[in-house]
Amino acid sequence: MATPTATQLSEVIGQVAAPAFLLGALAGFISILIARQNRVIDRSQALNAIGDDDAARAYLKADIPRLKHRAALLNRSVQFAALSAICTTLLVIWAFAGAFLQTRHEHGVGVLFIISLGFFIVALVNLARETQIALHEFDHFR
Repeated sequence: MATPTATQLSEVIGQVAAPAFLLGALAGFISILIARQNRVIDRSQALNAIGDDDAARAYLKADIPRLKHRAALLNRSVQFAALSAICTTLLVIWAFAGAFLQTRHEHGVGVLFIISLGFFIVALVNLARETQIALHEFDHFR
């Protein structure tokens, strides 16, 4: 097994530049999702702490099912974003392994990139659904 040349490694690095940026974006995206999820959980805990004898605030507990739905959507979004990041990481590994083994890796890299973006789309759709619910949350407390 021959060691790849600097030119071959340079080509691979150029090929994985976009996936590397995608990994950074996914890390930031997951961080935002987890922050949103923590806010939903904190709100849910605060509502659950309201006693049934607190008539002035007991009506707020009606929002708990909506918060559970939002938390589930955010959880799914985190999972799909993590799967996207895993696929992107595998893509980078595949590209470098192909260079070191001097095998064609373009098809595998292409498939992994498509799969990664597919998972990212599903994560974004779940976030969009959660955001829609969150924006209409004020309707409940007029």
